[in-house]
Amino acid sequence: MPIKRVIVFLLFALIILAGCTAPLPAPAASPAQSPEAALTQGYDIRPIDDIIDAELLVTNFAADGTATLPIHTAVPVACTVVFGETPAFGSLTLDQDMAGGTHSDHNPLLQNLDPDTEYYFRVQGVDDNGTLYLSDVMTFTTPSEADLSVTAAEAGATDNLASPLMGAEIVGASSAFGGAGVDDTWGAGSAFDGKPNTAWSSAGDGDAAWVEVALDKPANINRIEIQSRSMSDGTAITRRFTVTTDSGETFGPFDLPDASQMYGFDLDATAQTLRFDLVETTGGNTGLVDVVVYGEFVSGE
Repeated sequence: MPIKRVIVFLLFALIILAGCTAPLPAPAASPAQSPEAALTQGYDIRPIDDIIDAELLVTNFAADGTATLPIHTAVPVACTVVFGETPAFGSLTLDQDMAGGTHSDHNPLLQNLDPDTEYYFRVQGVDDNGTLYLSDVMTFTTPSEADLSVTAAEAGATDNLASPLMGAEIVGASSAFGGAGVDDTWGAGSAFDGKPNTAWSSAGDGDAAWVEVALDKPANINRIEIQSRSMSDGTAITRRFTVTTDSGETFGPFDLPDASQMYGFDLDATAQTLRFDLVETTGGNTGLVDVVVYGEFVSGE
């Protein structure tokens, strides 16, 4: 091979070898990303103020360590509340609505609260599109034990003849959600315990729901007050009910305008046992938040 051709070949080989061993250009550096940003990347997270127009207030503190946080959202969401004695929370409560899924009216129940204690809480909701709505971390303080004792004493001083504190007893009910016992959550006793955070719920009885209570003694009854339970999907609301005594006399039907509060009705009856039939409802897990019976026990009984 001519010397010139050999030299050209060697130079060409050296060029190829240099190209193969040359370091590759470094990839362009990407901006540093925090673990929090990486975790939430691709998610739509918005402030809950986008879908509520009222202050988030924990209310209805009760001597049994419960409270509620009523919320209305402009967009249907599945709602939870995390809470605890530190910003790390430690407890979570779900909306008490049995409808599940997303809805707009929420009433989560906070439980196991200690008196005179500051709690941190945050409200969380997710809509059907996966958008997550978060509130700021806020605080509330429970009433003192003395104040809760006053509340409990007031409840103990009831003049509700149908209260177990006055010797009344539940003698029957059409059903209870989840097979609950009388004194369990959703049990029939919840309609007579004087607590705004509890309610009796039937297991889908609709217009066939009923509950019966026996007073401690026969009584001359002059008034009843009653509040229907409700669900955010519009079911479980009682529109009309009747009251039947142990003598077989039926009063009503009485109309309930809505489920937002107690409504009172005058009655003139002498009885020991009262059966409340929910004769016209919006169906589903019908039931009652509270029942109050006013009157006087028959003397000599």
